[in-house]
Amino acid sequence: MQGWYHSWIAALRIARRDAWRAKGRSALVLAMLALPIVGVSAADLTLRSAELSTDQMLSRMIGDADARVSHSHMGGPINQSPDGTSSAPVGGYRAYDPSKASRGAPPEPVQSAFPAGAQVLKDSSGYGKVRTTHGLLETKLRELDTHDPLVGGMITLERGRLPENPGEVVATRAFLKNSGFFVGSSVTPRGATSSYKIVGAYEVPDDLGRDEIIAPPGTLLAPLVKALEASGGRSMTPEETYLVKVGGEGVTWNAVKAANAKGLTVISRAVMLDPPADSEVPLYKDEPKEQFSRDGNTAVETAILATVVGLAMLEICLLAGPAFAVGARRSRRQLGLVGANGGDRRHIRSIVLSGGLVLGAVAAVTGTVIGITLTVLLRPVLEETLGNRFGGYDFRPLELGGIALLAVITGLLAAIVPAVNASRQTVLASLTGRRGIRRSNRVLPVIGLVAVAAGAAIALYGTTSQLGSTVVAGGSAIAELGIVALTPVLVGLFGRLGRWLPLSPRLALRDAVRNRGRTAPAVAAVLAAVAGTVAVATYQHSNDVQMRHEYRADLPHGTGLLEASENGAYKDVPALRELLSREMPVAQRADVDRLVVGKPSCESYSTDAGCGRAEIVAPKEQRCPLYENPDGMDAFTEAQRRELRQDWRCQDSRYGTQHPVLVGDEKVLSILAVTDPGSVSALKSGRAVAFDKRQVKDGKLTLRIITDPKTADDVRGSGEEVPGEDKVLPVHLAPDTAVSWGVDLILPPSAVRTAGLVTAPLGSYFRLDGTATTEQRQKIDGEIDRMGVEAALRIEAGYQGDNSLVMLALAVFAGLVTIGAAGIATGLAQADAEADLKTLAAVGAAPRVRRTLSGFQCGVVSLMGVVLGSAAGILPAVGLRLTQRREMENLYRHSIEQGYSSATEALPYIPISVPWETLGALVVVVPLGAALLAALVTRSSGALARRAAA
Repeated sequence: MQGWYHSWIAALRIARRDAWRAKGRSALVLAMLALPIVGVSAADLTLRSAELSTDQMLSRMIGDADARVSHSHMGGPINQSPDGTSSAPVGGYRAYDPSKASRGAPPEPVQSAFPAGAQVLKDSSGYGKVRTTHGLLETKLRELDTHDPLVGGMITLERGRLPENPGEVVATRAFLKNSGFFVGSSVTPRGATSSYKIVGAYEVPDDLGRDEIIAPPGTLLAPLVKALEASGGRSMTPEETYLVKVGGEGVTWNAVKAANAKGLTVISRAVMLDPPADSEVPLYKDEPKEQFSRDGNTAVETAILATVVGLAMLEICLLAGPAFAVGARRSRRQLGLVGANGGDRRHIRSIVLSGGLVLGAVAAVTGTVIGITLTVLLRPVLEETLGNRFGGYDFRPLELGGIALLAVITGLLAAIVPAVNASRQTVLASLTGRRGIRRSNRVLPVIGLVAVAAGAAIALYGTTSQLGSTVVAGGSAIAELGIVALTPVLVGLFGRLGRWLPLSPRLALRDAVRNRGRTAPAVAAVLAAVAGTVAVATYQHSNDVQMRHEYRADLPHGTGLLEASENGAYKDVPALRELLSREMPVAQRADVDRLVVGKPSCESYSTDAGCGRAEIVAPKEQRCPLYENPDGMDAFTEAQRRELRQDWRCQDSRYGTQHPVLVGDEKVLSILAVTDPGSVSALKSGRAVAFDKRQVKDGKLTLRIITDPKTADDVRGSGEEVPGEDKVLPVHLAPDTAVSWGVDLILPPSAVRTAGLVTAPLGSYFRLDGTATTEQRQKIDGEIDRMGVEAALRIEAGYQGDNSLVMLALAVFAGLVTIGAAGIATGLAQADAEADLKTLAAVGAAPRVRRTLSGFQCGVVSLMGVVLGSAAGILPAVGLRLTQRREMENLYRHSIEQGYSSATEALPYIPISVPWETLGALVVVVPLGAALLAALVTRSSGALARRAAA
């Protein structure tokens, strides 16, 4: 035992000395081993620190209160989960009938659910546009008494002071940054009659990016709602929650259930810290708990993580292994002396393995320290990126130790093959510098071949398995490992190409084939990196081809639509139209209006008081029965659903738009490329044009004016006819070949006046004279922003793929790994071939031969790795695409069988497309670049010396 200990101590000392002497090689290996440890240890500390304890999370959610209470708006008793994030009506949603619930009745006062003397603090909020130095900013407007002790922990004041008087607000740092304001500025919500002074800046610890301002209770939301209603603008309904403190044990689970009986949802500190058993939660009796669970498939995630870690370790081993082989080769005389002085193969192996152990241990310590240091130094940046403040540094010694251990294990694994090869050298061969003759391993290729076959079979099975992509990924990983094991044999096959090559590439290829021990790991490292790159690139490119095929244009090519995004901005539409004509190359413009029922500022589907809408009503006999039955599609058998799906009444339109009813003239038809002469003539003569034959009967169409949309929605849910005033309009039905791009009805202004309807400006359709430049788009967007109007500008330019940057990044990554691995192999080849290079110089070879040979050695390794990796990377991409195709086809067939889709719909298009440009760059550019780089960094001449005797 003592001899074993002392031999390893000596081996570690030798390894430490050699690592110090070869600083460049040691630094390279340290970087490869330590970089993953830096990233993983930093990620571990960051994620653990960002995970809040229950008490910290409650402090940010409810401050120093015992609970946060809100109305469920279910119109009756509810059941909730212990954490208050999920709730359902008593009896579950299946037994819930919204039309019978007392949703219109005033909710129970919060105070009634808690003992007398409980402290209650209202927290009101709503969203609105705020005018900033740049335009308009969607902001959370909040009323809260920030001086109340219950608010402690919910917000953090950074500078200035908290608001005390009416007309004062405090704003988040994110709002100040995005708005261009500062403490002391005045801010005005859109529609408000007065401005508010910002007296302080704060942050919300669990949402650092939130745009929010807080005012004292009753000073912001109520005046704003009153001003909006008075001006006819879109109103706002604030959301109200309440912070409650009862003292004693806090709000217990029984108190929570009592509040649920009054329709209140409760987030309780006492319940969160000590949750009840599942058997005591009524919600889980009505609805399965799994329905509210957010946990994913842990086993699958663990398998994927283990696969990624394993492949990463393999890549590092393949990259670092040749570096250890270089060290062993250059230390062979030293290792020979160890053998000459009584050392056996164990001692030789221990010395080389100690090199991996020493560098792995240093990389583990260095990587962990750097990772922790970076996390501490970059904490503000990390918190801003994650969007929430850390609860504190959460160091997990076991996790950090396990991460650091990966570097040690990886270093040892990378040194195993060089250690075994070094121990097989005889003492005489080591002392004289002879390479010896080694018999190639015959077992490894067999194992590799079996792994390739098994991995391919598993990946193929995965295309039909329920686990799908997980099985495909696992099988592809096994197949890739098999190809790595086959690399020495495949390198030998490449050697047969040497007879057709000139001198320098022939020498490089012969050297690579004869020294497979150093060539194979480098080729395998390139193979692994390129395979991953090709797999992702192929999948991404195939998906891009699919998206291009499935792309559906919103408008004819070269046309566009400028419209106000909010109905409340109807007064600004004329200015928008003038801006469009001034800044864009408009060949034709067609102004369109929308129908208005009630206040013109109401949104299209608003249920607020004073709002309404106009809907097209199809004749009963022309409505799809699938949508008319109160019980929905479940009222029909599968056969009936399949049959009805083929009915012309149930054929859904491929297009959709927010405003299917427009008011305009024949220029709208011209821009929408509707060339039917009858439609154009009808609009010119003052007759409306309809595009959906289901809505037209005997040349007439019914437009229903709904003045009480809330009641209409409740009635619609019960299957009854929606109440409203009907306007029967004579229309011209466009032919089925006409594409309306989502528009159902175009009304000429004269028909609107005859029907007594009211309109408001909406926007303009337009056709461009050529194309709009980026500068023109940016200029008009800037002008719209300065106007403070929410407007949407769409120009149909066809499918615009955005994967070019991804492809470039993948190619760069693969190129860097390829150059690194090939460079290591070239360095080892130069160490091996130094004697041959000296002989060439002695017999009169030109100095450039040394550079040329080095370049071709690097290029040969790169080319072999890239070719093999490109072939290996196709398998996982094809497997994943086939899996996706099977899933989509199964969904398609199930949808047709159940009657949810029509059999006339096209089969899902899931193509498999190889990115030939990316492959071409990898196969041609990367090896060529690696060869040129190696030639440039290689010295033209070396020291001339006598060659060792053979």
